[in-house]
Amino acid sequence: MGSLPTATDLDAMFEQLKNWSRWGEDDQLGTLHHLTDDRRVAACGLVATGETVSLAHDLSTEPKPELPQPVQHHMLASGDALDANGIEGYQAARDHFSLDVHGLWTTHIDALSHMFVGDRMYGGRPTSEVRSDGARSNTVMTMANGVVGRGVLLDIPRATGCGYFEGGRMVTPDELRAAEEAEGVTVSPGDIVIISWGREARRRAVRGFDGMAGLHPECLVWLAEREVAVLGSDGISDPLPFAGIDRWPFPVHQIGLVAMGLPLIDNVRVGELAPRCAELGRWEFLFTLAPLRLVKGTGCPVNPLAIL
Repeated sequence: MGSLPTATDLDAMFEQLKNWSRWGEDDQLGTLHHLTDDRRVAACGLVATGETVSLAHDLSTEPKPELPQPVQHHMLASGDALDANGIEGYQAARDHFSLDVHGLWTTHIDALSHMFVGDRMYGGRPTSEVRSDGARSNTVMTMANGVVGRGVLLDIPRATGCGYFEGGRMVTPDELRAAEEAEGVTVSPGDIVIISWGREARRRAVRGFDGMAGLHPECLVWLAEREVAVLGSDGISDPLPFAGIDRWPFPVHQIGLVAMGLPLIDNVRVGELAPRCAELGRWEFLFTLAPLRLVKGTGCPVNPLAIL
């Protein structure tokens, strides 16, 4: 694992990777600009078998270490009280769900209004743009037409010959390159990159939760050089426990979202996809994701699909 950067190093990296004026002063898309129409068309050509694989965890109503505040599910009408509808002949069940969008379990996408550095979010917009009733800019509505493109799974445990990484372990750029070589793929501009450190295997082995692996901050430079459009991980991309860098507890989130404008998909479920990719001998696929149209949302639970 590479040496740990200092806070000063990350200050410099933030400025180095900042995209605030790259696509104009009013830009709210960030690195989604890399996901062009022609790249979407090319991604559609990757479909070979037609099978689909969900990359989302179940929305659990039971608490667990990674989900201390589970989904709240209430029935507004149900089979044991059909007459509560008050309409003769109308028999229907109706649900109400509420949940914490962000966190360590729910599969969700972070909009660029989710994080701040120095009281600013992507584009230099102030914290006042996110109020008690939601965000005014950099919301999930920038992705309302969906995220469709070439998905690439980098299975780091497979490439490095281990079952999983321990909590707090940081994946290095060299390990990302090793995964590319092992899989015969090259991460290219506009890709949606999913990085696995073996979360599901580790959860089975440890039978509990005491942390997550994540990316070394130097991976951000690698992602910027490759012009990746969206980053996903079977964790939250940042390691837990924290690396202990002053002012930078979540450097991948802080620099990725705020400086680069890089949307993040947290808690991707790869336990079904990874072995299927190995069986087929290919780790690229058509990736689709359609966030809810939450007008002021700083994030959204999602069910990403890999179409093989």
